[in-house]
Amino acid sequence: MSLLRAKIQDVFNEPACEENRGKDAKARKKGCSKPLTPGAAAGGCAFDGAKIVLQPITDVAHLIHAPLACEGNSWDNRGAASSGPTLWRTSFTTDLTELDVVMGQGERKLFKAIREIKEAYGPPAIFVYPTCVTALIGDDIEAVCKRAAEKFGLPVVPVNTPGFVGSKNLGNKLAGEALLEHVIGTVEPDDAGPYDINILGEFNLSGEFWLVKPLLDRLGIRVRACIPGDARYFDIACAHRARAAMMVCSTALINLARKMEQRWDIPFFEGSFYGITDTSEALRKISQLLVKKGADPEILGRTEALIAEEEAIAWKKLAAYRPRLEGKRVLLNTGGVKSWSVVHALMEIGIEIVGTSVKKSTVEDKQRIKQILKDDNHMFEQMAPRELYDMLSEREADIMLSGGRTQFIALKAKTPWLDINQERQHPYAGYDGMVELVRQIDLAIHNPIWRQVREPAPWDCQPAVREELPSTKSDSATLHAVQEFAGTTADDFGEC
Repeated sequence: MSLLRAKIQDVFNEPACEENRGKDAKARKKGCSKPLTPGAAAGGCAFDGAKIVLQPITDVAHLIHAPLACEGNSWDNRGAASSGPTLWRTSFTTDLTELDVVMGQGERKLFKAIREIKEAYGPPAIFVYPTCVTALIGDDIEAVCKRAAEKFGLPVVPVNTPGFVGSKNLGNKLAGEALLEHVIGTVEPDDAGPYDINILGEFNLSGEFWLVKPLLDRLGIRVRACIPGDARYFDIACAHRARAAMMVCSTALINLARKMEQRWDIPFFEGSFYGITDTSEALRKISQLLVKKGADPEILGRTEALIAEEEAIAWKKLAAYRPRLEGKRVLLNTGGVKSWSVVHALMEIGIEIVGTSVKKSTVEDKQRIKQILKDDNHMFEQMAPRELYDMLSEREADIMLSGGRTQFIALKAKTPWLDINQERQHPYAGYDGMVELVRQIDLAIHNPIWRQVREPAPWDCQPAVREELPSTKSDSATLHAVQEFAGTTADDFGEC
C-alpha cells in the first residue's frame, strides 16, 4: 500500500502541467482532482478510470480480482472499437465471495484464474486489476502476478488501482504508470523507422481513429502504438522506439507522454482531430516533430499538399449545410478535449456556441476556450439539471451536444440532442468525421418530430363556447342550447 501511495503522490506532482508547476510543494501533493466522497462514485472511481484506459488493448485478457459486481459495473464502459482481436470483449473475474475473504483464499483463487486464462485463451499478456475489496483485505497482487509470469511464461501485469484511492482521472494516470513500469520498453522491434509515431489518449470511439489513420498512411507515417484505441500488446511494448508522439487527451495520459519523453527522448504535443483546422494543424505538427527527429524534410511539402486536398473536399461537402445551420445555437455539456476542440469545429461553419461545460477540462483546455470564444461568459463549471432544463425550454439553444446522462433533460425540454461522448454511434474525428458531425446536427435540428412534439396536445385545445349552458333552463331550452352549440363552426373554437 505504501508503494501505491508513493505512485499517487508522483502522479499528482505533474511537471508537464503549467498550472501544477505554479503551485508550491504542499499544493502539488494535493493534485488537481477533488477527493471522492465515500459512497459517491457516480463520476467514476480509480478502478473505472484504469479500465477505461487499458481495456481497449484488444488482444489482452483483463482479469478483475474482485466480487462479481465490480466487473459488471465497469465492463464495456466505452464504445471503443477493434479491427481484429475480440478477447477484450470477454469478461474475466475471480468472483470473490464472502467465504473467500474470510478463509483468505483470494491470492490462491487469483493464481488459479490466471492459469485457466493462459490455458484456454493463450493471450500475449494478462492485466490484473484489484478493487476496493481485495485491496482492503491485503491481497498481494504484485507478488501473485510476478509468480504467475514466471510459472506460465507470459507477462502478467498488476494494475494497482483500487477504487477508493481517488477519482477516475487518477485511475487514468495510474494505468499509464502501469504501462510504463511493466509493458513499454519490454520488446525491441526490428522494423523501427524515422516515421514512427505514438498517439496517446485516443480511444477509437466508434472507430473514429480509422478516419485519421488513412491520412497518416498516405504521408508514410506509421502509428507504432495508439494507446489505447485498437491497440495490441506487442505494439505498446515497442512504443519506446517511436520518434514523436501526439497526445489527444492530456487529462488522462499527460504523465505517460512526459515520462516517455524523459526516458526515450520522444517529443510530444497536444492536439485534436476534431474539426478541419485542428486536424490540419495536428498533421503539420506531427510532420514537424518527425523532421526535427531526423525525417526527410520533404514530408512537410507532402503534408501541406494533403491538407489542401482534404480541406477542399471537406469544405465543399460542408457548404451544403452552412445555409441550414449558420446562426444556430449550440449548448455543449461535455468536458476534456471536446470542450474546446468541438467548439472550434462548430464555429468554423457559423454555428453559435451559447455555452460549454468545463467540468472535466484542464486549465489549458479552459485557456483555449477563452481564446476561441474571446471571453469566459459561455463557460460553466457545472449546471444543475433544473437550470439546464430552464435554459433549453426557453429556447436559448437550438440543440444540445452532450453524453447520455443529460439526454433526458433535453428531450423533456423538447430540444434536439446529439450524443458526442463515449456512447456515440458515429465517428467525428478527421475531415470526414467533421462532415458527419455537421450532418448529424443538421438531421437532429431539422427533424420534423420537434415541431410536432412542441404543439399543444389535442386535449389542451378547448372549444370556446359563446355562453355557458344555464342549469336552470327548462328541458326545451336546454335542448335548444345544445342544438345551437352543435351548429358552431371551426371559427367558434379557441386557438390551439
